[in-house]
Amino acid sequence: MHTKFEDVTPNPEFLIKSISEQGYSFEAALADLIDNSISADATQVEILIDTKKEPFTLFIADNGLGMSEPELKSCMKFPSQSPDTTRGNSDLGRFGLGMKTASFSQTRKFTTLSRIRGTEKYAARTWDLELLKNNEWKLFVNSFENIREHIKKYQEASDSRFNGFENFSANTVIIWEGLYKFEQYLEKKNREKALFNEITIIADHLSLVFHRFMEKNENRLQIRINNQLLNPFNPFPLQEKDFRSLEFRKRNFGNDSIKIEGFILPSRSIKESKSGLSKWTIKNRSLMDMEGIYIYRADRLILFGGWNGLIKKAPRLQLARLQVDIGNHADHLLHLNVAKSQVIIPHELKNAFQSYIDDLKLEAEREYFNRGIKQFKETKEKNNIQLFERRISSKGPVLEINRDFELIRSLLLDLDKKQAAKLNMLLSMVNTRVNKIRKTQTDQSFLDDNTTLSKDELIMNIKDLKHRGVSCSAISQCVLPELGYTIESLPQDVIKLLEGS
Repeated sequence: MHTKFEDVTPNPEFLIKSISEQGYSFEAALADLIDNSISADATQVEILIDTKKEPFTLFIADNGLGMSEPELKSCMKFPSQSPDTTRGNSDLGRFGLGMKTASFSQTRKFTTLSRIRGTEKYAARTWDLELLKNNEWKLFVNSFENIREHIKKYQEASDSRFNGFENFSANTVIIWEGLYKFEQYLEKKNREKALFNEITIIADHLSLVFHRFMEKNENRLQIRINNQLLNPFNPFPLQEKDFRSLEFRKRNFGNDSIKIEGFILPSRSIKESKSGLSKWTIKNRSLMDMEGIYIYRADRLILFGGWNGLIKKAPRLQLARLQVDIGNHADHLLHLNVAKSQVIIPHELKNAFQSYIDDLKLEAEREYFNRGIKQFKETKEKNNIQLFERRISSKGPVLEINRDFELIRSLLLDLDKKQAAKLNMLLSMVNTRVNKIRKTQTDQSFLDDNTTLSKDELIMNIKDLKHRGVSCSAISQCVLPELGYTIESLPQDVIKLLEGS
């Protein structure tokens, strides 16, 4: 039987237009190019946008290792390497498509010039969509004169701005000739203004995405956009004393490991972020925009804000942030896309995430609902020897057992989980009874109490009481009221546990 084949080589123009629409925003496209700069050991990157005439021109240059001409030719191919290639720990690449797809998502013609660090001679190649319209895969090889003209234009753009790097040597320069999403889809009078606004968004995005590289003590990354030298924005400001963390968890994942750690912003951040203070949010985002999961891949932030489909955003959760750290050897398991803007958490990790997020939600809700309660605790001495501590409420002084009292603290340390849960519940009941006698007790929402009994401990104790023969009605009528919580504020898990008998 004769076997017949047909040539189905794709039209290069159509294919490139299609694959460049991979979810790239302007800022995400630039971040993808900076990934290559970091992988090439660059410590300085400058982005220059020339809007004096159309087509607008964008230059992005770095002082990295650079490329030889054969390396440049390989780099400009679609793709330049397999996504299955084993990568170094600091390599931020994935598919070998980033530079091309990111560039074509914003321009229809771009040139890459590069030289090996320490040498003088540049090589250059240009992708031009116009050259592909004859259904031929053609990559333009730049002449010496053409390269010299490109370098001259770049140098003029760099020298005309403020805050330039000292002794900066541009070893790789990428030039976008034309920004078609501004020039084709906006009226002429709006183009420059829209691009100026976009620069602010880009600056915020890059300050956040690359903040760990910009905070390093050695080989610190510097990024310049036109006249602005960027400052890193860390969404986890550990220097703030009331910014607190939950205990982290770590487990093996594919050929890598994954670490998750939850953080709670202080309630004061709600008011402060509305006042324009930027320690909690970047300029164009609110606390709710920035609540959720932050996934770092080899120190590069690839996803932030939102809960990736695990739970819904809510005002009461705006103080919660979950930091997730992975390496770059488990990309295939996370289904990382070309633009590095989407991650799918696999089924085997969802349970671990869900369990941890439940704890984080509880702490965030407690902090959120506590923000309006004015309670002033007396300052404790470093070695407090008082069994009771006092705080001021609207009904007067409230007494509470001091959990830092040495006997209680040591007892809690010696007990196992179930025993500690019983002691915590007992201490809560004692506090409530003492203040009822003194007529200073005010029942509070279960979510407001972040110092005594957790939901897990409450459920554990109720199950134990039921196991010992105490009826649900007795628990509801005699035990729960002595905990000092309003019944309607108790978690649904607890209510369901007491239904039916």
